[in-house]
Amino acid sequence: MADECIFCKIASGEIPCEAVYEDEDVFAFRDLHPGAPSHVLVIPRRHIPRITDTDDAELLGKLLIGANKVAEKEGLIEKGFRYAVNFGEHGGQLVMHVHIHVLGGRPLAWPPG
Repeated sequence: MADECIFCKIASGEIPCEAVYEDEDVFAFRDLHPGAPSHVLVIPRRHIPRITDTDDAELLGKLLIGANKVAEKEGLIEKGFRYAVNFGEHGGQLVMHVHIHVLGGRPLAWPPG
């Protein structure tokens, strides 16, 4: 765990959140500033700052499987949803811990804002 990482603190239970899904490798919780009626962040429990900082295909697959489980649990499968992974300053990454946004519950425009 990175000592100063807010997502590591959330996954460890040090900071409370509204958990949506969790397993041994993945933790998912509601975004505090949702961009859609359903907006859940799916993170690895292991601290990885950026998506390009790992080549662990098994863990990245587990993140996507966790995101799929979140979409199903949130009732998003029938009408659709979006996954987003932000990278770096221009990509809008605000927290340096890999995370997948699962967004849905309304029509989502393309391209995003």
